[in-house]
Amino acid sequence: MPKARKPSRRDFLKTAGAAMAAPYIITSAARGSADRPPPSDRIVMGGIGIGNMGRGDQGAFLNRKDVQYVALCDVREEVREKSKAGIDGHYKNQDCKVYNDFRELLARPDIDAVHIATPDHWHAILVIEACRAGKDVYCQKPETLTLREGPLMIAAARRYGRVVSGGSQRVLEDYRKFVDPAWAGEFGKLKSINVNVDPLPQLCNLPAEDMTEKIDWDLWLGPAPWAPYNSKRCSGSFSINGASWRSFGDYSGGGMTDWGAHHFGGATFVADVRELQPAEVTYHEENGRPYLSYRYPNGFMLYHNRPNTGNLHIEGSDEAAVPKPVPGYQGEGGIYGDFIHCVKTREKPFRDIELAVNSAVVSHLGNIAYALKRSLKWDVARQEFPGDEEANRLVDRARREPWQL
Repeated sequence: MPKARKPSRRDFLKTAGAAMAAPYIITSAARGSADRPPPSDRIVMGGIGIGNMGRGDQGAFLNRKDVQYVALCDVREEVREKSKAGIDGHYKNQDCKVYNDFRELLARPDIDAVHIATPDHWHAILVIEACRAGKDVYCQKPETLTLREGPLMIAAARRYGRVVSGGSQRVLEDYRKFVDPAWAGEFGKLKSINVNVDPLPQLCNLPAEDMTEKIDWDLWLGPAPWAPYNSKRCSGSFSINGASWRSFGDYSGGGMTDWGAHHFGGATFVADVRELQPAEVTYHEENGRPYLSYRYPNGFMLYHNRPNTGNLHIEGSDEAAVPKPVPGYQGEGGIYGDFIHCVKTREKPFRDIELAVNSAVVSHLGNIAYALKRSLKWDVARQEFPGDEEANRLVDRARREPWQL
């Protein structure tokens, strides 16, 4: 075969001239518009876990003009395909990529941020791996499954310089009617707040069922103990009474963490102790009914299921409290807009991971106190129960290989 001729300078000039003569067209999508920023100003996002809450989070981000939603991951084939169809329909293209394994999504260098709405037992691993991959993270509540996970998630966010937001919109939106007067000093210095929330997590002894859906069961279980497939075991239903993973201790903290993330988060916001963790949990029984009191380092008392006391019942005092401004969301569009604003500005979001973890700690301390049926002291600095080996064994749990923290 004859050798290929090396292009001459004349060939180059002909090619360049042809290129210059052709019209250079910039599409409207590339330019942006008053309604939609150019691609350089959009946050490129993907989602991991597109169940009930994941689908809602996805819709909130997808409908933002300053977000380009390009990828999703779920271990259920039907969820992946249905979600992709909705995203492609929104953008009128076929560009959304789908993944079964979250590691493939996180490996993409073009993705700026991810939202996570898997079952709770996956949250810590996913948040930490996303931070390592250089992604900012919006993670659904409850952010942690164990006490040990929280400090590791905070450390990852700080070490890699990532914006990590917790996902409970109710903390501000549902409890603002209590927050505003409390921060204005109308209750005086707060003495206590009671939170009513149930139930505690259950053991899961559901029998094996035939798998009627296409699901990567081993990956759904991930770090949780191996168990046979059962549709209730992995259901994304909002039920906390035995009909979904939210009920079971292998995957969640039951109602104590699921609804506790909202209620305890709201109560600690009202009392302005979001930056603190309890120093002591006292186990009480009244007429055979257990309840808890949490003492904070500043003397504030938080109760759980105190008998004959309503949810978010506030006990104030005659001691004057100095009024102060109430922090809120930044940007536009509620808690989702707050996250996107902070991705752009690198500020801390309203539900910064450290505040979200402090709220989750209340739930975990409560679950441990109820499991042991006794009072506990908590060393915040050391993140341990001082001199209490039995309780310290419950600070974390074993995880299946290879899913270690």
